[in-house]
Amino acid sequence: MTKQQMSADEMETLFDEGDMRYLEYFDLSKTTHPGLEQQKVSLSLPTQTIEALDREAERIGITRQAVIKTWIDEKLHSRSAC
Repeated sequence: MTKQQMSADEMETLFDEGDMRYLEYFDLSKTTHPGLEQQKVSLSLPTQTIEALDREAERIGITRQAVIKTWIDEKLHSRSAC
């Protein structure tokens, strides 16, 4: 098995075994995630809401932005499941 050639079966075996060496055969420098492009949004919130977000973020060990993203995502997915 050389770096220039790897069969699909060999790659599948490495993947199944959790061996990440198969990634050496891909150029990941230009990978994209369609539908996950970022767009900046400005949002004004009451101080008490921001403080509550900060307490929750500290409690679970993530950033305020991550809390907001997670909650919005959860809400949108729960509504689409109805």
